[in-house]
Amino acid sequence: MIKGILFDLDGTLLDRDQSLVAFLRNQYHRIQAFQCVEEHFFIQKFIELDQKGYVLKDEVYQQLLKELKINLPWQVLLDDYIDSFQHFCIGFPGLIDTLEFLKEEKLKLGIITNGFANFQMNNIRGLKIEHYFDEILISESEGLRKPKIEIFQRALERLGLQPQEAIYVGDHPINDIEASVNAGMIGIWKEDNYFEMPPNNHLTIKELREIRDIVEGNSL
Repeated sequence: MIKGILFDLDGTLLDRDQSLVAFLRNQYHRIQAFQCVEEHFFIQKFIELDQKGYVLKDEVYQQLLKELKINLPWQVLLDDYIDSFQHFCIGFPGLIDTLEFLKEEKLKLGIITNGFANFQMNNIRGLKIEHYFDEILISESEGLRKPKIEIFQRALERLGLQPQEAIYVGDHPINDIEASVNAGMIGIWKEDNYFEMPPNNHLTIKELREIRDIVEGNSL
């Protein structure tokens, strides 16, 4: 019997692609030096260097300024990103409805995400979803990163769940799905065309609303 559901953040609850574009448009228009290039080129180049969020932003900004031949202090841009991104956070369709349903079903809810603690907590608050979760584990605070099985085990222990009682939903084939399955949980892959499909032993959804069908239909 399923008693809890845990989620990844970026690419699972947070539509990071849309959120990033919204932030970059704002930053482009606020910082006049960027306007020596076309907006679409600026955004495209940042996204290319960012590699789905897996490159540190100090490296992204330094390389971006170098390639665009713009003389700005990258530290200022990085600070702006850290401080401002939270105001542009966009959740995937069905986010609030799905979390409301899961809480009504008395399921324990958690988040396990890699990243910097303050930045990720600000993004969770930007989505206005912090109050739905019983436990939130962020890699910097925990001293552990996915795909380490120990971070999943720690989350389960805090929630009072056995692995077989828990679902983990994420978009990364290795960090989320393979790791959670190896931890004994039920893995649900939220499809993302950026990644190849993960190994077997998982369910697949396209939208968050499908989790409701899984819970209601007990199709596990």
